[in-house]
Amino acid sequence: MESENGLGAYLRARRAAVAPADVGLPDDGVRRVPGLRRDEVALLAGMSTDYYIRLEQGRERHPSEQVLRAIAGTLRLDDAAAAHLFRLGRPAFGTAAAATAVAPELLRLMEGMREVPAFVVGAAQDVLAANAMARGLYGGFARYDNLLRMIFLDPFARDFYADWDRAARIAVGNLRASSSQFPQDERIERVVGELSVRSPAFAGLWARYEVRPRTREDKHFRHPQVGEICVHFEALAVTSAPGQHLSVYSAEPGSASADALVLLGRLSEQEAALADRSTPARPNSGPAHSDPGRPR
Repeated sequence: MESENGLGAYLRARRAAVAPADVGLPDDGVRRVPGLRRDEVALLAGMSTDYYIRLEQGRERHPSEQVLRAIAGTLRLDDAAAAHLFRLGRPAFGTAAAATAVAPELLRLMEGMREVPAFVVGAAQDVLAANAMARGLYGGFARYDNLLRMIFLDPFARDFYADWDRAARIAVGNLRASSSQFPQDERIERVVGELSVRSPAFAGLWARYEVRPRTREDKHFRHPQVGEICVHFEALAVTSAPGQHLSVYSAEPGSASADALVLLGRLSEQEAALADRSTPARPNSGPAHSDPGRPR
């Protein structure tokens, strides 16, 4: 659900986010649009106003690297946002498709992390696999399937995330970064389409075109069973599977959050044991195994 003129839409959104004072221009207070005007961007980037207008309107689709660098500097884009601009302005051919299948070796590695929540996320923020600790951490959600859907469509998210607004903003920026790496990815388009229709909050954030790949951050959760948990998050790119990341949460040793994770681990083990006992044996099929790649 994106405009066909992705470059123009991105340029309009980003120049609207730059105040004249940010780039040393006077603000006479009589502006019809927020941020910079098109002629001001053109002046600061060293190009004609007509050429810049053609870029925004989609009538010029082959800007040079020099032009894109000049625009990125004018709009104060950071590395991630500038990379997104270059992908839109000079799209690469033969972009790799996002991987959805989780390798058995990665599943074994993740399941071996018994003391921390760990899960594999795809380009569209689908939870492709999760260990017992991660399933226990997110157990209050109706569905543990897609991080964006959980944040914007499940009421439980408002209680679970201590700062829901921040979590929502970061999640959308991360999805925007994925959409830049995997243009025309059908799964990403379906997620964006569904959430744009069902969540005004998502639609508003998505329209801001903020690109924020999420690689590490501190998170604050309110878990219904173990209380408040403050953890550090690391997203480790799976180089053998484009678009996949292994997400791992850890707590400061000796902290209350570390104790909460220990308790969460015990609860997860008890839940798994109860599930094993309630699963009927299947004759002549060998020992039953849970599927670690199927999020609940």
